[in-house]
Amino acid sequence: MTTTPNPELARQMANAIRMLAVDAVEKAKSGHPGAPMGMADIAEVLWNRHLKHNPGNPHWPDRDRFVLSNGHGSMLIYALLHLTGYDLPMSELKNFRQLHSKTAGHPEVGITPGVETTTGPLGQGITNAVGMALAEKLLAQEFNREDETVSHHIVDHFTYAFLGDGCMMEGISHEACALAGTLRLSKLVAFYDDNGISIDGHVEGWFTDDTPKRFDAYGWHVIPNVDGHNPAAIEAALLEAKKQGVLPHGKPTLICCKTVIGMGSPNKAGTHDVHGAALGAAEVQATREQLGWTAPPFEIPAEIASAWNATERGAAAERAWRERFEAYRAQYPLEAAEFERRMAGDLLPAFADKLPEVLEAIAAKTDAFATRKSSQNALDVLAPLVPEFFGGSADLTGSNLTNFKGCVKAGRDAWGNHMSYGVREFGMAAIMNGIALHGGYIPYGGTFLTFSDYSRNAIRMAALMKQRVIHVFTHDSIGLGEDGPTHQSVEHVPSLRLIPGLDVWRPADGLETAVAWACAIERRDGPSALCLSRQNLPRLSDVSMVAKIRKGGYVLAEGKHPKAVILATGSETSLAMEAHAALAAEGISTRVVSMPSSNVFDRQSEAYQDMVLPLALPTVAVEAAHPDFWRKYVGRTGVVVGIATFGESAPAKDLYQHFGITSARVCDAVRTLVHRAAHRREEALPEHIVPGSH
Repeated sequence: MTTTPNPELARQMANAIRMLAVDAVEKAKSGHPGAPMGMADIAEVLWNRHLKHNPGNPHWPDRDRFVLSNGHGSMLIYALLHLTGYDLPMSELKNFRQLHSKTAGHPEVGITPGVETTTGPLGQGITNAVGMALAEKLLAQEFNREDETVSHHIVDHFTYAFLGDGCMMEGISHEACALAGTLRLSKLVAFYDDNGISIDGHVEGWFTDDTPKRFDAYGWHVIPNVDGHNPAAIEAALLEAKKQGVLPHGKPTLICCKTVIGMGSPNKAGTHDVHGAALGAAEVQATREQLGWTAPPFEIPAEIASAWNATERGAAAERAWRERFEAYRAQYPLEAAEFERRMAGDLLPAFADKLPEVLEAIAAKTDAFATRKSSQNALDVLAPLVPEFFGGSADLTGSNLTNFKGCVKAGRDAWGNHMSYGVREFGMAAIMNGIALHGGYIPYGGTFLTFSDYSRNAIRMAALMKQRVIHVFTHDSIGLGEDGPTHQSVEHVPSLRLIPGLDVWRPADGLETAVAWACAIERRDGPSALCLSRQNLPRLSDVSMVAKIRKGGYVLAEGKHPKAVILATGSETSLAMEAHAALAAEGISTRVVSMPSSNVFDRQSEAYQDMVLPLALPTVAVEAAHPDFWRKYVGRTGVVVGIATFGESAPAKDLYQHFGITSARVCDAVRTLVHRAAHRREEALPEHIVPGSH
């Protein structure tokens, strides 16, 4: 914590934020100046006096996390990062919202040093913050130690979030903040920018929640009616909030700050005109005069720049922590090494060493299992090799089977590695993103595949941010049976495959399921989704195929001189194998290709893809899902056996017959294609050659 600056200097430091936001938006002719102008005083108090961070090392493990949930106000965080000394020069602020700049329209993790999460879709930032605060609490419970005379607290930081009316209105904030209160995430502090304005104008026409009472009901510590332009009042509220972090049963804190959007603009402050548009040259000049800001655009007076610079105190804070960590290492060398490994995102060497024998044991199982059960079987043997696993389910643990032998249920005040998130699919997905962004755990969570619609934007954000998050989606098709069309996924797998950077796995048996888990765990540059069956599926693959399964698509069965390819995934792969056998009895040789992950297959070399799916062979694809996706593989002349309507309520076997997703229909399709191919070959022969002659 730094010394409080004199009031005039504090005012000018806040004005530096305001004018950088005004000038950048004006230069770009695009952006949102209102929120940075309105929250500048709050930002000065937090970032200049309390935030524990090191601009020289944005990835220091015990730094405080800061999330700008109202990400449209991105110039607020860009100004703060520049002013405090991060590698974000003024040239990048001048390049606001331009191609390839580090100052995009909304904050993006991995692009701008010091940005902890990509925000913009409202409500997800505060939910990511809940995930970060949860990760901090879990790691503290797992790694901190108390000796007789020394407290070895190597995990001891706060998560701060700024959010506005839009985040408060989004339903995901209800999901996440209610859970945060239940879990007593006492090192989570949220500042609510209560300015009463959104894009359409004054919010009282569509948002009249009593927000303090709402959060009080969630179990938060609420500090209402704070003047968001009074640094002394903000400081007092923040000190009160931080006390919750050391109480035995402390609570997360919401500081409700009354602010004026666009503070400093004489003609647009307090109106929606300043929310999402440049002020205009005349109003920019008027704002300068109103604030008494005489510096030219993109220039910060030396005294103000010096007051903002946090490089020295940031480095000192990190050095102090590293000294504490070395003392911890001296007492607890194994725990220290494990903490460093976990925060680096590395897997235990034992994972790679023991994985082959684990997969061999799984491949040896001959029983028919639903792949959701195969998933649990895989977790039982993989979890001891991945102590950083943090699993969960959105109130469907007994159906998703995301728990594993020896897992510990996470609770309000007790460490655990498996959580019941409640019926909060979207909240769970975005909380998992926050856990992954924080570091220290590999989060995974389960729900029914059809409810991936609820989670979808958070799944997309995980892909955009390249985070190692694993989604377990069970009940993946009409195969779930009697629950009917509301729960039967038809379009979900194809649509998930369209999300760039998301690896979607739909395994056909136990070994493919285990390999999918291994690939998802190993992957460090994006999320994975495992789409699993409710119905039992026979064993199809063997341990010799592991390397091929890892490629996403491979030849599962091969006849002599095949005339066609049967391409399948998930539960329909067994139908393909049945058709393969039936056609062989008729003298029609086929190749069966299992494609557990088209996303992974598409990353393979062109030569490998052509080897697995030869262009010369006609192809039939079969999946109990919308057929259009498979056209990329079968072409216009191929056939897709799928379902382009919603399902029905009936036993699974009856539904497969009703919708024609059967081995008999696959056989018919292959016969048709083989006949067509033969006919085309005959037509291509010169007239003097008779087919079959010598």
